[in-house]
Amino acid sequence: MFLSRFRVNTARPGARRLLASPQAMHAAVMSSFPHILPTDSPSPDAARVLWRLDQRSRAEVMLYIVSPDRPDLTHLVEQAGWPAAAANDPEQPGWQTRPYATFLDRLSTGQHWSFRLTANPVHTIRRKEGEPRKLTAHLTPVHQMNWLLDAERQKRGGFRILQKPDDRRLLPHGTTQKGEPHHGDRYELTVGDMRNLSFDKSRGSDGNRRGKPVTLVTVTFDGRLEITDPDALRRTLTQGLGRARAYGCGLLTLAPLPQPALQTA
Repeated sequence: MFLSRFRVNTARPGARRLLASPQAMHAAVMSSFPHILPTDSPSPDAARVLWRLDQRSRAEVMLYIVSPDRPDLTHLVEQAGWPAAAANDPEQPGWQTRPYATFLDRLSTGQHWSFRLTANPVHTIRRKEGEPRKLTAHLTPVHQMNWLLDAERQKRGGFRILQKPDDRRLLPHGTTQKGEPHHGDRYELTVGDMRNLSFDKSRGSDGNRRGKPVTLVTVTFDGRLEITDPDALRRTLTQGLGRARAYGCGLLTLAPLPQPALQTA
């Protein structure tokens, strides 16, 4: 397994085209692996290629990729990076790739980590009796947070979202909203960067749209977790969490917790 990071040059037209279409970005990411054909479908239980865009500012966008094999991102550098700078320094091809397996092997029960996840929180609803259930996106931060806090989802994922200490809670007991649980700020979890995406999944040889456009609601979760099942968490980190994994969702990444500042006399 490998973890790669690529900084997108947002000033380039090619980069703007990729950022505007998850379908185009997915195709560019998958083109980084010469042995993977466009018609290949990942096995449900196998590690797969996952990716995520982190936009820290308008001009700072990072692409993260987790993959079973080492990627070749030369085409992304040429289209959406700094090709001249990469050509002048063979030691710096325009992206960074590190082995991931060693990190995964060090995970153990009880460890605490910061995490980030971009996901497509959805549920099924039935508007009228007798109608088939319809997949629908969660649209409010409360329901999006509840999606990730679902006990069964956390158990399958191999983690538990940590709760805040009492002295850091503004709403220590939470509230209720229309009879549904509202967790207030009880958990080490924030929801942000909600995006409504609509794009064409495929086009014909004549350039015309084929079929209905794909619509997605994505959000980015940041928080802190405790590992409850290392094997399950390794599967989550390498297979993804939730739906729309081909379109930049599902990649959970971990980072060490910030160390408290030293007290001086």
